[in-house]
Amino acid sequence: MRIPGSIALVTGSARRIGRALALELAARGAKVAIHYRRSESEARVALSHARDAGAEAEMFRADLTRGDQRDALIEGVLARFGGLDILVNNASAFGPAALAETTPEDWDEQVESNAKAPFFLARRAGLLMVEAGRGKIVNIADTAGESIWPAYLPYSISKAALLGVTRGLAKSLAPHVQVNAVAPGPVQFPDYYTEDQKRIAIERTLLKRPGSPDDVARAVVFLIENDYVTGETLHVDGGRHLL
Repeated sequence: MRIPGSIALVTGSARRIGRALALELAARGAKVAIHYRRSESEARVALSHARDAGAEAEMFRADLTRGDQRDALIEGVLARFGGLDILVNNASAFGPAALAETTPEDWDEQVESNAKAPFFLARRAGLLMVEAGRGKIVNIADTAGESIWPAYLPYSISKAALLGVTRGLAKSLAPHVQVNAVAPGPVQFPDYYTEDQKRIAIERTLLKRPGSPDDVARAVVFLIENDYVTGETLHVDGGRHLL
């Protein structure tokens, strides 16, 4: 798939990695739908940057844990741009909770945001893509979905589910739509991380240095442009998944 002229929706793209993904696609000539839930001011900044890059872009608000708002988001993108070629499921909930500390609310928040919402967004978008005869879906996963972090149990399990969602969608939407995942490592730390937590995360990579959101963006671009990869998880984690 050629990115110039394509229509891309990037969820959670007001800030952090999501913004880097949206702006990379904008810089490469895509028409970009910038999604946000609460960060309206930051979404406006992302929108301004995308338009400054010469891209046709718009911002959309939606709570992706609500089915009616997921549907409204897709319909809004279709109404604004006339189609949808690329979906990047980046929006995510992240928080610590070990087994003894996990509450039903922790579980619901993580699984709803990180597995259920991407599945149903991709189902809606993917079936439209099948009708159009082409499409790309990229889910932003995490190495935690493979190694399972005991201190982040619901989060890890939800990301493991997302890897299953990726493979299931790849089978269900073939041959016209390719579905893949990118699993980042320490490319952008949570705001509350201490310097010690950052150091430990870096030491757990083979490359012994942090990555950047741009590393993730380039991986997403690769998966969009390559038409013979589907059901794959591309690790952008400095080799952390090997340890």
